[in-house]
Amino acid sequence: MKGILKLAYKLLVNDKAKFTALLVGISFAVFLMIQMTAMFAGVLKRASATVFNLGASVWIMDPAVQTVANTIGMPDYVLDATRSIKGVKYAVPVYSGGALVKLADGTYQAVTVVGLDDTSLVGRPQLIEGKIEDIYGENGFIVIKDPEFPKLGNPHLGTEFELNEHRGVIVGIANVASSGLFGVPTLYTTYERALQYIPNPRFTISYVLVEPKSPADIPHIKREVQALGYLALTNNEFVDRISAFYKFQTGIGMNILIMTVMSFVVGLSISGQTFYTFVLENLEKFGALKAMGTKSRELILMILFQASFTALTGYGLGIGLCALLITLAKLRLPDYASVITFGNLALAFVMVVVIAAISSYFGVRKVLRIEPFDIFRG
Repeated sequence: MKGILKLAYKLLVNDKAKFTALLVGISFAVFLMIQMTAMFAGVLKRASATVFNLGASVWIMDPAVQTVANTIGMPDYVLDATRSIKGVKYAVPVYSGGALVKLADGTYQAVTVVGLDDTSLVGRPQLIEGKIEDIYGENGFIVIKDPEFPKLGNPHLGTEFELNEHRGVIVGIANVASSGLFGVPTLYTTYERALQYIPNPRFTISYVLVEPKSPADIPHIKREVQALGYLALTNNEFVDRISAFYKFQTGIGMNILIMTVMSFVVGLSISGQTFYTFVLENLEKFGALKAMGTKSRELILMILFQASFTALTGYGLGIGLCALLITLAKLRLPDYASVITFGNLALAFVMVVVIAAISSYFGVRKVLRIEPFDIFRG
């Protein structure tokens, strides 16, 4: 068996032109599939950035909310009622909204303002400069140092700006787990200051962040919140809800799906045709092996080995190329959103296996039909 596989390998790599064409076709297809799905995964991660960054166990919101950016205000009684639910360790309000700030040079910049509960500051970011207690000082804001940070003029501690004719001061610079999707900087402040600085409708609570006493209390909390006419979701459920919105209710998901299928078709057509041509050109060798007593299952094994070896090699090269280009893109474009996940790799692997299976099927069928007599007669 080892000798058969060694012979199959030599037949494959000795025809350098065909072998290279096979690798290029599969590598290019894998590159496109990984790139498309990585871009989509990056978009979904950025879309849920606020959920990751605040890290609440349970989120309470209006049932009409589809994404974390499209907040719908809730009345204050929702917060009071939530705090009275059995199994709730604590519940705090959070504000999330857009605003326009005027920088020191007179230019304007759109920002996202997150207002944290004044008492607990639940969901506060990790500071790299400044002190968290300074957020309680007059006009105090914390800025997130992410790819959008330079849009605020690379502020430092003490930098001033205007927000709706109110003075703001940077008292801290912080990191968060994930940057936002829409390319705007993020400022954190207290909940009351956010309401004071930004014009708001009648209801001002964007979300209620809940910490249950134990995970077993979450189903009861959900039922009680639903009785109030609102929706309670765990951190992961909220992320899934946001992902489902971008997958099925926007054009992003369908466009990525079409591009991925096109990449699969390109890889299948190139590798399938090239591998079939390779088999045809080596038909005499397979016929000679058959005449020498090689069994049909050994010939099938040779074809499967050649197709699998080529597919897996192309799979690795495609992933490497995609990872390299994403890394280079992020060095030049810090807000580039693509991210390679295990799901992306698994999807591409399944598609590569399908390409190898279909390619080898036609090769096996051709090899099994040959007769040694026909080969030697020619």
